[in-house]
Amino acid sequence: MKKWTWIICFAAMTLGLTACGGKKENVSVDIPKLAEELLTTVSSDQLTETASDMLPSIYFYEPDDVASAVAYASSGTTACEIAVIQSKDAKNTEAIEKLLQTRVDNQSALYASYNESEVSRLDDAIIESAGVYTVLCVCDDTDKAEEILDGYGF
Repeated sequence: MKKWTWIICFAAMTLGLTACGGKKENVSVDIPKLAEELLTTVSSDQLTETASDMLPSIYFYEPDDVASAVAYASSGTTACEIAVIQSKDAKNTEAIEKLLQTRVDNQSALYASYNESEVSRLDDAIIESAGVYTVLCVCDDTDKAEEILDGYGF
C-alpha cells in the first residue's frame, strides 16, 4: 500500500511540475504594438516597415495560413529585423517557426559573404511562439527582447 501511495504522489508531483513550465496557449497579442515595442527598445539600427504584400515571399509562408503579420527590416547594412506573425490556426505555428529559422539561416549565409560581423547577431536570433503567434527578433539587446516577449506571454 505504501508503495502505491509513493507512486501516486510521485506521478502527481511530476505532472504538476511539467504543467507549470509550458508556454501560454491562450495568448492575445496586439501585433503592431509588440512589433513597435521591440523596434523602439531593442534595436539601434534604423528599421523600416516591410510592405505586407512582401511578407509571404520574405518569410516563405502561405498567405492563407496567416491572419496578420508585421515586420521591420534593416536596409541591408545590418541583419536586424523584427517580425510578428499571427497564424490562422495554432497548428501552423510550428511550421511558421521553421520558416523563420530558414530565413535566419539564409540571412546568415548571405551576411557571411559580405558582412561577417552580422552572422553572430543572426546566431543569437530569437524565434519564439505562443498560441497562434510567432516572433522573429534579430537585434542588439536580446535580453531586453526576451523580457518584452515574456511580458506578452512568450
